[in-house]
Amino acid sequence: MYFTDRGLEELEERRGDELVNLAWLADRMRAFVDANPEFEGAVDRLATFLARDEDDEEEFSEAPES
Repeated sequence: MYFTDRGLEELEERRGDELVNLAWLADRMRAFVDANPEFEGAVDRLATFLARDEDDEEEFSEAPES
């Protein structure tokens, strides 16, 4: 189990029965980055991953350009 799984488990336990839209999720992610700017890159990569189709996952796994 990854350390981050604890957060995912908490999310599922607390809010697993809720339905949310992607606009709400994007807003919450923006609020998180505003409060934690050091995670901007990781949040951006997660948002990009979620936005793409499964067919695009191979492209996503490529190393980002610096």
